[in-house]
Amino acid sequence: MQNFPIGILDSGVGGLSVWQEIVSLLPHESTIYICDQKNIPYGEKTAEEVHQLARKLVLFLLKKQVKLIVLACNTITVSCLEELRQEFPQVPIIGAVPVVKLAACISKTRKIGILSTTRTAESEYQQHIIHTFAQDCTVINEGTDELVPLIEKGDVGGVAQVLPRILQPFQTADIDTLALGCTHYPFITQQIANILGKDIQLLDSGAAIARHVQRIEEHNELFAANEKATYAFYTTGNNEQFEEVARKLLNQAIRDKIGLAETVVL
Repeated sequence: MQNFPIGILDSGVGGLSVWQEIVSLLPHESTIYICDQKNIPYGEKTAEEVHQLARKLVLFLLKKQVKLIVLACNTITVSCLEELRQEFPQVPIIGAVPVVKLAACISKTRKIGILSTTRTAESEYQQHIIHTFAQDCTVINEGTDELVPLIEKGDVGGVAQVLPRILQPFQTADIDTLALGCTHYPFITQQIANILGKDIQLLDSGAAIARHVQRIEEHNELFAANEKATYAFYTTGNNEQFEEVARKLLNQAIRDKIGLAETVVL
């Protein structure tokens, strides 16, 4: 089982921000990435709708005999992480949560922001994280469903047009730290930094998720010994568009690992 792949799922290309951290940290691990671009965006759906869509993605990965599953999507995580763990106890499932604890720890002014999707921002899960780890902070918790579709298309111009308005509440509140609560958002950190300024610290959870994968593998003795790792990609949407946008978004050092995705019907 050690050499079986790691399964990674998301609604779209955003989870690739987590995938690239996992691949960089664990180069001997093969991966299978599945995204549900047909039904994007998830942020405007109900928790039950997200749960039913996520179940199909998990079942797809289990048929591919993955040894571990990463929910590389904050919206899926806050909507149904525990339900999925109860339904599929045969495999470790790791979620993605905003790094609120770290943001609260490093903020000097005690004013922090969280930018996520609407579903994540309004979830009890995120409210619990804020209450648990950021009680002594002023927290600006903003959700939007405008950015994900633009990032999915690689529409830099569209992002530039709406981003100043979306970030305005953080500027008004004079935060010093912003946690990115959607795995799509690390791909627009430069645009965010250009608006908020270089003194604002931007945090995302990709590297932390990769380290957690490493810990889970160590605890369960799941480390692979593949001489040459393989990377497979699947989408419920347009496979050619997936590859084009993925290569545009990913770091130069890792984008060559992206192959043509296969379109699947779940």
